[in-house]
Amino acid sequence: MISLAGRDILHSWQKFVLTGMGLGLLIGVTLTMAGVYRGMVDDAKALLSNSGADVWVVQKGTQGPYAEPSTIKDDVVRSLLGMPGVMRAANVTYFTLQVSHGGHDKRAMVVGMEPGQPGEPSHLVAGRYLTRSHYEAIADVKTGFIIGDRIGIRRHEYTVVGLTQRMVSSGGDPMVFIAIKDAQDAQFLKDNDAILNDRVRTAANTAINRPGVPGVLEAVQATQTNSHNVNAVLIQVEGASTSEQVAQSIRRWKHLEAFTREGMEEILVVKLIATSAKQIGMFLVILAIVSAAIVAFIIYTMTLGKIREIAVLKLIGTRNSTIAWMILQQALGLGLIGFVVGKVAATFWAPVFPKFVLLEQGDAVTGFIVTLLICALASTLAIRAALAVDPGEAIS
Repeated sequence: MISLAGRDILHSWQKFVLTGMGLGLLIGVTLTMAGVYRGMVDDAKALLSNSGADVWVVQKGTQGPYAEPSTIKDDVVRSLLGMPGVMRAANVTYFTLQVSHGGHDKRAMVVGMEPGQPGEPSHLVAGRYLTRSHYEAIADVKTGFIIGDRIGIRRHEYTVVGLTQRMVSSGGDPMVFIAIKDAQDAQFLKDNDAILNDRVRTAANTAINRPGVPGVLEAVQATQTNSHNVNAVLIQVEGASTSEQVAQSIRRWKHLEAFTREGMEEILVVKLIATSAKQIGMFLVILAIVSAAIVAFIIYTMTLGKIREIAVLKLIGTRNSTIAWMILQQALGLGLIGFVVGKVAATFWAPVFPKFVLLEQGDAVTGFIVTLLICALASTLAIRAALAVDPGEAIS
């Protein structure tokens, strides 16, 4: 009877193979959607690993700097360096914008960091690290920039002196690293027209520009053209201390929020991409239902096309279990072809996606098992139709 199932497939192999390929494309999309979610999680973990930090210090009451806005003063780092267990600490800023180059814009996360401190790229694939305090940049290769490119960030141009790889935000945007002072000016300072308007408003404010009190107006206006804010302080702890101990001390004595690697990973993976994960899960369910419907329709159509043959088999005494096994074999064969096509397709088109797609072997194994289960379940409709055939139809 195994030979009968094979011969039946060979009799209409074109239809069988084309259906398998169509099912395979659906399976390929399913594997890709799972890979997109895995890629989002991997991006979030890579972001934390690349920062080189053990503790993230942010504004109190926030979950910054990646999930929420966070603003603290840049002199906080000096007091943190004096705390027990803190080995290194550095200011850092993060903000996402359109970086201009050659008349085109590229969306990127701009990172303001201190050279040689936590927050600096962990490795380079070309060029060098920043050696000047202004107007130099290190870019991820995903931006498409090359060494020597001039890129525009807000009001200034920067020269790309180094290239790194796998430095992306939790949303998959490539990173561009610049000096902390340049980043503070780009993120927190207003444009020239806004600064001029603020100066006029300040000068017209009698509470500030009071007669007989010189120097107050100039001091206030000076603060409007200087930025001393950062988004976070990255801390590396000493070997004898734990990250949680340092974080608790900061929360207690500095009135700031501090997150360990585990806490920040929970924010990024569990909270930040939770909605995306649910949406991808709904797509997977829909694709599974569509795949099951296609398999059920094809196997049912193939079964109806050989009603007389099935009646003959029942007339000569073939058991129902044998007939059911023949139909199940065809459904499983369809699923096997579809999975192979889908896995190959997902492997080839995954690198083309703008966001990182991580195809894990465990997901492939799970997908294969689920595919076979869906095909087996979809074949029940055709099996019921075959078992309901009257043997008398063979001679009618």
